[in-house]
Formats: sequence, structure tokens, C-alpha cells
Amino acid sequence: MTAQRPLPVAMASGAVKLGLAGELVSDADGGGTVFLHGQASFSWDGGDEAGRRWAAVRLAALMAAGVAEIAAAFDVTPTTVWLWKQLLTEGGIAALVPEKKGPKRASRLTESVIARIVELRSTGLSQQAVGDAVGVSEFSVRRALKIAAEQAAADAAETPTADEAEALEPAQQPGLPLQPVPAPRAAERAAAGLLECAVPVFSPAAHIRHAGLFLAFPALETTGLLSCAKEVYGALPNGFYGLESVLIDAVLRALAGEARAEGATRFDPVELGRVLGLDRAPEVKTIRRRISQLAEAGNAGELIAALAKHHLAGTGPGGENLAAILYVDGHVRAYQGTKKIGKIYSTRLKFPVPATEETWVTDAQGSPVFVVMAKPGASLAAELRGLLPELRTVVGDDRRVLVGFDRGGWSPALFKHMDAAGFDVLTWRKGTTKDIEEKLFTEVSHTDDHGEERKWSVADTIVDLPLATTKKTGEVFSIRQISRIVGTTGGGTRQIHILTTDRDLPAGELVYRMGNRWRQENQFRYARMHFELDSHDSYASTGDDEDRMVPNPAKAKAYQKVVAARNQHAEAAAIADINLMALKTPAEGSNELTITVTSAMHNQVMAPLWEAETALIAAEKAHKKIPAKLRLGDLNPGQQVLDTEVKLIHTGIRMAAYNTAMTIAREIRTNTGYKRANQEAHALMRQMFNQTGDIDTTKPGYLTITLDPLPTKAKTAAAAELCTHLTSTKTRYPGSSLILKYEIKTKAPALIN
Repeated sequence: MTAQRPLPVAMASGAVKLGLAGELVSDADGGGTVFLHGQASFSWDGGDEAGRRWAAVRLAALMAAGVAEIAAAFDVTPTTVWLWKQLLTEGGIAALVPEKKGPKRASRLTESVIARIVELRSTGLSQQAVGDAVGVSEFSVRRALKIAAEQAAADAAETPTADEAEALEPAQQPGLPLQPVPAPRAAERAAAGLLECAVPVFSPAAHIRHAGLFLAFPALETTGLLSCAKEVYGALPNGFYGLESVLIDAVLRALAGEARAEGATRFDPVELGRVLGLDRAPEVKTIRRRISQLAEAGNAGELIAALAKHHLAGTGPGGENLAAILYVDGHVRAYQGTKKIGKIYSTRLKFPVPATEETWVTDAQGSPVFVVMAKPGASLAAELRGLLPELRTVVGDDRRVLVGFDRGGWSPALFKHMDAAGFDVLTWRKGTTKDIEEKLFTEVSHTDDHGEERKWSVADTIVDLPLATTKKTGEVFSIRQISRIVGTTGGGTRQIHILTTDRDLPAGELVYRMGNRWRQENQFRYARMHFELDSHDSYASTGDDEDRMVPNPAKAKAYQKVVAARNQHAEAAAIADINLMALKTPAEGSNELTITVTSAMHNQVMAPLWEAETALIAAEKAHKKIPAKLRLGDLNPGQQVLDTEVKLIHTGIRMAAYNTAMTIAREIRTNTGYKRANQEAHALMRQMFNQTGDIDTTKPGYLTITLDPLPTKAKTAAAAELCTHLTSTKTRYPGSSLILKYEIKTKAPALIN
């Protein structure tokens, strides 16, 4: 067996080696070619500096060689390669074009060069690295920075007032600077303990990152997060970052995919600060400290209630009453730490895990409305009973509300209680029940909000549910039952039953509303994926109530023994009956008419049954002696419960972020002509949130956000339509008097140096 000899790395002599598989061949005129595995992969002509820089950046991105080795081959420093990479990321290949070099004299430091030096220096680069990037000496960099500082001082002294600026506003504004240094806030930071907060101040800037997050503000205002937080908390203690800044920062980070406080480390604080109107966004320790200060007030529950009341006071996408239909479900949040936390069965994980449980309420569209931390060990039925007064408070009046939930809330006594309290039940029937006669089934239909008609074959009947929890024997509760015939995995059919106390809604709509309960499951899934719903925002804990009575595990184990003994007794009884019948039956072919069964024969047959009966009686007595519940302190001393106050504050923020995202996605579907909006609205929304753009403050009273075009014409057109619609809302940027105005460029911007 022969093997093909490997090709040479490069096809020319005198090449500079790049890693294990590449070489750089330089031409006499300044051009060059990079060979990877013997194939020409990158090439540039003499004088094509942008092509040369692009090749170096691509080699670093492909990890064809180390950055230091690439820098040495291209005769630059590793910092310069990193700078080229940043320029390519932020401005495309056009940003790699070097500035035109001038004569080696003082005139080389033109205004554009000085502005470029100041910009690069603000990113943290050394003066030598800035000089290498711009093409001047380190001494020239120091001189340019001094000139810029003197000019800034002179400009500050001559800055006109707002009235003067409006009177002198030119007919055409000059180009926006490319990522200038944010407005200095040193004085406000120095006086942070004396000021309630720093107000947002925006500087004109071109091509900034995270500009797309400005699109969220009209939808964020509809959630009521900022107004409700002010109503509940008033304000944070004096400091640079106020209540609005902290909440806006948290929502924007969540929309950008980093909902946890630790996610702030994945943002450049200066870049995110431009969206907040500050010189820097708050960092992790500041976020935790400010949220902890809110938690000290102990009003997180009031914040959630205020958000729910604000949400239910509005109308849905189709103008419907959001308080008319609500869904309730429990959500288990698993804990992976080392603290001793009580276990809860997770239906998602399919086994008990240390966890806390929350009870969530969503509207008919699946948007979160209300959440409470469930009591340890409480069932959904018990949580529902305790939740009704709070729901009535947030609804605000005595209207009947249809409440949907799954079988975890099954309790005929609860159904009766809810009906008397002005709430209608919508749930699945639990347990086995007799099938409905097929002749009672008729076809019903329902047309949803999107105009899609669905049809089902159902039977609409009234059934009586026994109230086993009452002392009155035979008392029942009459309830409406909607039955459907569905297929099974084996190819057969079975009946499923929906129960409701609502006697007025059509059967078709009730079937549709029961199926809509899955929107709540979708909300949990989406929030886990994009808003880190299951994260632990606080690791603090307190001791659980050791006097709380909890189920005794020994009781369940003893009952399992009772069940096993009953099965053995039933099996022994069946065998004994068979053996007795055999004793009394003449053998085949026998002429005997009578058979004599002696006591010894009878006792021998019945002995296994009597033994099983004795074991069953003993198991039942042992089970009866074991108490059903024990003190938690006796069963599991030292058990902890996780802090709920900080978690609820973050939950309220995530609810606002989720509702903001859903609103923007809905606007894309309804107010743009994007053909694939029904399938890609959420993906397009996230792409818009991460889009770069310009901030323009030159028009008095307005904050104009101009986004860069998206990758395709269709998406750019959809973004333009969305910008027009959001501009029509005339949303004011929180904490300022500036009205947000949105635009989008129709072609790629030209970078201004």
C-alpha cells in the first residue's frame, strides 16, 4: 500500500512560515500571498493595505498561527493585529483602509488624525499602539492628545445655551463622529452621595453597538415596569445609578441575552452606557448592591402586584379584555448548590430535586401577569385557593374570570369555592370516568385571532362531582363537561374531558381555550432559553420553619407494604378458590357421585390465604400507627429556604423583558410587510436589537436613532416599517424630555474619521 506524499506548504522559496500549515510570500512591490496547505488563500497587491490587514485578521480568526507569529510575519505588533480585528468587526473592511499619509511635519496632525488618536486612546490602547495604527510616532500621539484636551477646554468655555443652539442650528448637520468619548460625568460621580441619580445625557455618535436596543423603549413603557417601580419603591438611595438606570440596564441586558447580573461582564460598559445615556453602564457589584437595596424594602410582592394590575388594565392585541381569561401553573426551579433545600418533584426532569416552586399566572396570550413563591410542599390546588384574593385585587372589580389550569389543581371542593368567589374553572378531568355515548357528540368550531378555523367533535354534558372533603355524605357539585374523542398511539381512540363552571361560552371556544394553556408552557420554555428563568439571582437563604408539618415518608413506605399485602391476599384467595373447586370436583372418568372433603384437606388449601390475611392485617395496623405528618425539625433538621425577595425583583424585570419582546415581535407581524414574519418575527427582533446605528441629538427635543441596514433588503424594509410605527408612539426616553425617533439607513454607512 502506497501513500501520496504531502504537498509543500508554499509554492515559492523565501516564504515566511505561519504556523504548521501556512507561509507568507512577499512581493517586491509590497504585495503578498498567504499559502495554507499549499493553496493560495489570501493575496493583495502592492499598496493594498486594507487587503493586507484583512488577511492578517482572517489568519488570526482561522487560528492558522498564533497572533504573535502573524504579527511578526506582517511586521507589526500583536496589539496592532487586535486593533485591526476590532476595526473590521465594528466598521467592516472599509475601516481597515489606512488614513492617507502626509509629509513628516506638524501638519500631519490634522483634525481628523487628532480625532482618530483620541478615539483609539479612549479604547485603552497604549500610545505606541495608537501611533502604530495611525502611522505617527508616540511623541505625535502625546502632542495630539494635548491639542485635543486644550480644544475641548476651549469648546466647553464657548458652548452656547440651549436657546442659542436652537437659534444657531445650521440647515444641515455635519457628519456624526465615529464613537466619540462619552460625555464626562466625573462631577456627578464625585457628588453621587448628594444626588438622587445621574440623568441621561447623550452625545452624537455614529455606528455604535447596541443601538438596536433603543427599539425596546416604546414596548418597555407599556409594561409599566418603571412607573410601577417608582410607585412601590419611590427611589433608590442617593447614587450615580438611580432606579430607572438600574431597571433599564437589566431589561436591555435581558433582551440582549444576558439576564443575570453576571452577564454585565460580557458587555463593554462604555458601549452599553451610550444606550443608557451614561458614561458607563453599571457593573456586576453595582447591580447586586442596588438590587439588594431594593430587596431591603421587602416590597417585591407589591411590585409584582402593581405590574399585574397595570397589565390587566390594558387590552390585548385584538382589543380583548386581558383579565377575562387567565392561566395558572406551578414552575419548579431546581437548585444545584450545596445548601440543604427541600426536594420537589420536577415534571420536566422526571424526578425529585432540591428546588423552589413558583405559581405563575399568564393571560390568554401566554404573557406573564403575576407570580408568587409557592409555600414548601403546597399543592397547586392549595396555591390556587390562596391566590384567588390576590387575583381579585389585581383584576380590580367583580367580573367573572375564567381560570385555566392542569390536573395538578384537581379538587371538586376547590371548583365549588372558585365558582362562589366569581371565578370560572377550566381544567381537565382527573381519574377514570365512564365514556359518553357517541350519539351525544356533535361538530363544533372556533375561529382564532388569526382567522384560522378549527373544528372538533364534542359532547356537551353536565356531570356531578362528589365533594369527598365535606362531612355531608353524598354531596356533589354539578359542573359542565366538554368531551372529545382523540386518537391513541396504538391506533385506537379514547375520550378526554374538559370541566368548566362557565355555562355561556360556546363549546368550541372552551376546547380552544383549554388547548391554549400550552402557551404558558411555551412561555416557561422561551424564558428559560432567552431570559434565564431558572437562574439563581440570590444565593442567600434562611432556615425553614421547623414546626411546619410535612408528610412522613415512612407513611408512604408502609402504605406500599399494605398494597403489596393486598395483592398477595387477592392472589392467595384466587388460588384457594381454584383449589377448593378442584377438591369438590370428581376426577374425570370416576363413577363417584359424592366427594368427601375433610377438615385437614380444607385447612391445607386455605392455609396460604389465612397467612396472607394475617400479613395484610399486620401491614394495615402498622400503617395506621404511623403518623401521616411530622415536624420538619424532627424529620429533616437544618433545612433551608432560598431568598425570595431578590428573586422576585429579578422575576419582575424578566416579566417586563419578556412582555417587551413579545410586543415588538407582534408589531413585526402586524405592522410590517415581512413575508416570513409569522415564522421569523422573534429571530428578526433579536437581530434588530443587536444592530449597530447612530445617535443624533442635533434636533432639539428629539433623540434620533438611525440603525444601520440589515443583511437583506426584506429585513431592512421591515425594520424601516417598524421604525416608522415606533416613532408614531412619540415615546419619551425615561428620565429626559427627549422624544425617540427611529430611522434606518438604506445603504451601508460611510465611516467618518
